[in-house]
Amino acid sequence: MLIKNAPDIRPSEITEPSLYFSRRRFLRSSVGAVVAASTLGGAALLRPEQARAGTKLPGPIAQSPFSTDEDKTPYEDVTTYNNFYEFGTGKSDPSQNAGGFHPRPWSISVAGECNKPGTYDLEDFLKPQHLEDRIYRLRCVEAWSMVIPWVGIPLANVLKRFEPSSHAKYLAMTTVYRPSEMPGQRRHVLDWPYTEGLRLDEAMHPLTILAVGLYGEVLPNQNGAPLRLVVPWKYGFKSIKSIVKFEFTREQPATAWNKAAPGEYGFYSNVNPNVDHPRWSQAKERRIGDFFKRKTLMFNGYADQVASLYSGMDLRKNF
Repeated sequence: MLIKNAPDIRPSEITEPSLYFSRRRFLRSSVGAVVAASTLGGAALLRPEQARAGTKLPGPIAQSPFSTDEDKTPYEDVTTYNNFYEFGTGKSDPSQNAGGFHPRPWSISVAGECNKPGTYDLEDFLKPQHLEDRIYRLRCVEAWSMVIPWVGIPLANVLKRFEPSSHAKYLAMTTVYRPSEMPGQRRHVLDWPYTEGLRLDEAMHPLTILAVGLYGEVLPNQNGAPLRLVVPWKYGFKSIKSIVKFEFTREQPATAWNKAAPGEYGFYSNVNPNVDHPRWSQAKERRIGDFFKRKTLMFNGYADQVASLYSGMDLRKNF
């Protein structure tokens, strides 16, 4: 069985009474993680001065049935070995260069084929949602992988609020553009701002989440604060970070890596060990912290859940 329940014990479960405070003040001063706490009749909130990376997110946080039971990658590795080119191309660059980034206040614009376009601050964007612990595998195209305990929200629950129309076939997403705070954007490594896209049924799949934290804590800048996409059956570069825009489109949107190197990075970017990257094999991967490589699983081990999305498609052509 590939998908099992998350472990029973979570550090985010224990919250001091002093953490329940003003909703609007917290959300203007934090990553905007709002949790409906039914036992309290409202939302469990952090004080503004506590809303920073390393701060425990307020509980209770629901356990997701979609989590893997594999050993988690240590927090130190998850937060210091990153791909986030907005802060530099080296794996340690994001953790070293992201300290000057300000993930609040934050707003998200919604546009395109939907009935409720507009600009939403993070409080409005997340207010009705429930956070969940989601322990997911992350497979990067460079043949390394991690297992990360995200705290996130099903993307479908958010998108339904904007009432996408029958013409909406894809979801385009855009990362914030702040070269004054993101030194990597001062170099022409990619066509900034970073853009990504999913087919709408992929975006609405229950495995797809918006993450606002990891290891029960506020999401660090280098990991995509204040909110990032996590699509566990796709290569990591599909999980766009620091999102500021959603757009529902009729046509397949252009994406940053597909524009930069279309022969190497396809639109779908599903984990497929049978399709090599032009410069290396994808058949095996090295889990961070392990010495030996392991076999790469089709769809990163989530085939039972997502293979039906691509029924009848040529997965070599649509890579």
